[in-house]
Amino acid sequence: MESTCLENRELSWLRFNERVLEEAEDERVPLCERLTFLSIFQSNLDEFFMVRIGSLHDQMLLDKEARENKTHMTPGEQITAATHRIRQLCSRRDAAYHGLMEKLEEQGVSVVNFRCITKETERALEKMFRKDFMPVLSSVVVTKKQSFPFLNNKQIYAFAVLETRGEKKKIGVVPCESENFPRLIEVPDRKGCYILCEEFILHFLPLLFPGYRIAAKALARVTRNADIDADSIYDEDLNYRDHMAEVCRLRQKLCPVRLELSRQLDADIVSMLCVHLKLDLNRVFEYDAPLNMSFLFQIEDMLRSHGELFYAPRHPQNSSDIDDKRPVFDQILEKDVLLHYPYQSIRPFLRLLHEAAQDPEVTSIRMTLYRLARDSKVVEALVEAAENGKRVDVLVELKARFDEENNIEWSRRLERAGCHVIYGIERLKVHSKLCLITRQKADGTIQRVTQVGTGNYNEKTSRLYTDLSHMTAREDIADEAAQVFEALIRGETVDYMSTLLVAPHCLQNKLIDLIDGEIRKAESGEKGHIRLKMNSLTDKTLIRKLIEASKAGVQIEMIIRGICCLRGGVPGMTDNIRIISIVGRFLEHSRIYAFGDGDEARMYISSADWMTRNTLRRVEVATPILAPKLKKRIDAMFDLMWKDNVQARDQQPDGSYTRRYPGTDNPVSSQNLLYDEAYRQALLRK
Repeated sequence: MESTCLENRELSWLRFNERVLEEAEDERVPLCERLTFLSIFQSNLDEFFMVRIGSLHDQMLLDKEARENKTHMTPGEQITAATHRIRQLCSRRDAAYHGLMEKLEEQGVSVVNFRCITKETERALEKMFRKDFMPVLSSVVVTKKQSFPFLNNKQIYAFAVLETRGEKKKIGVVPCESENFPRLIEVPDRKGCYILCEEFILHFLPLLFPGYRIAAKALARVTRNADIDADSIYDEDLNYRDHMAEVCRLRQKLCPVRLELSRQLDADIVSMLCVHLKLDLNRVFEYDAPLNMSFLFQIEDMLRSHGELFYAPRHPQNSSDIDDKRPVFDQILEKDVLLHYPYQSIRPFLRLLHEAAQDPEVTSIRMTLYRLARDSKVVEALVEAAENGKRVDVLVELKARFDEENNIEWSRRLERAGCHVIYGIERLKVHSKLCLITRQKADGTIQRVTQVGTGNYNEKTSRLYTDLSHMTAREDIADEAAQVFEALIRGETVDYMSTLLVAPHCLQNKLIDLIDGEIRKAESGEKGHIRLKMNSLTDKTLIRKLIEASKAGVQIEMIIRGICCLRGGVPGMTDNIRIISIVGRFLEHSRIYAFGDGDEARMYISSADWMTRNTLRRVEVATPILAPKLKKRIDAMFDLMWKDNVQARDQQPDGSYTRRYPGTDNPVSSQNLLYDEAYRQALLRK
């Protein structure tokens, strides 16, 4: 049966976050890097509640009996299964945190509570609290006349159960986060010893509620639903940029989907909190670790001079295909160029943009922008181009979740410089990474360079995420890229492409055709072979086609970092499908689709995962890799990743993952080896 080889999306995502947690637990990983993975696990989980649990919550309001299309679970069943698994993972998270704190003490840094503080030190801290904290802290006692305060999303509050003679118990609330307070408070006369700000406030709560006895106290943090359909609440009379700014404000006020507590509270008090928050008791989580792990990055900064506690420094290398002394545009006219981040630097692409901005023969630059660096060199080049009189068309996707405010600011700057800014398309996100530069020579000759990437135009993440960037002067690709931009400017999407694969109308159907081609090979006795690399696989139409291909004898190898709703190796269904996940120092982010082998293989790189949202509800672009040298290079990359036995995990037929462990002589870390190769190529060039 088909259901035996399908996995629920939410539970598959939790398996991915478990792999992140494994990195925090792994003693082979340097100590400060383990702190980073622990913090990433926590922030991932926050987003999961805000977006995925938030979405399931909304679905329950619409139709409690609706069933998802893979494991046929209702929204309520999915929330129950997910929260059960989350409690198990958070128990491991808490244990990992305490283990790491013990390791930090060996390095001279400790985060303590008041049980470890002497009376003399406590008096000094109380003096600090009275002087620096009490004047700016605001406390609220919930009464008939004083309503329960609004709790901001992901902010920590101190709660107290207050008692006075002859009266019912009351709840006292104090916000613990402020720009006025450091998160880590250094303990006097104990170098390297710190107390978390929220623990500091919690300890001295009696000073904020004079006249009451504090029967119990705890720290609490609310996570709110952030799953907003921006288009469904859009008023056409509003400026779209102003509308998205309002969406950002609205997100902070949506209903709670989780309550986290640092200690056990009386069940009646927890019930009272849930009533105020309109939250089910099964959404309450009690932890034995801090509610917000972001302070771990501060600790890392304190230990920055201890190189052995971090990964060995690695720096993106110059591409051996690019000569620093010649214009990048001219070199792309001669050959296709492929950059592989973070092993190779993004500098050649930034040079291409800056040279285009200054080249008097360049007439236009067109580009889609999704997530940008805070201090973006890309925007700097586009602004320069517009100020130099070139036509600059920029589609800025304001619906890039949690990056809306950043994109709003960049769009304003681009408009002020004279760029023609488009704010996406109604009902669709523009997620493609597409750039087209046009140059007209003195004799009237038109030359065009097209760039298609798998990742954002972001200098910071290009050092942290593995991505591919393809630059070419091929006319067929430029023609179709121009058609994509013309459609976007009209607020439309293209319906047909012969070279590029472009969602939402000509990606999924073309992928089906490509898979069918491999099925026909296998059925005629030839070798059918498919290799895929992406972040996530959820599109049921494509999953069914992969199952069909496996049954026909097509050999399928997939590297799926995150969500994977298909189980490989299920007898009679997916026997010919093998799936691995690589989680390590760099976030695996590139998307590769390869059909067939050798020179005849059809190979693409793309911004699109095989998720329904990417294939049917976004504008995505996949470009063919046509240069034989580049096809061989991508094949070699895939081969190396497939052999990884340090960061890779093999998916099992039940959907679980088993980590590969190298022997003593043969560790294969694909990320390290790809960096080694980038260094080697850069040295050969010199």
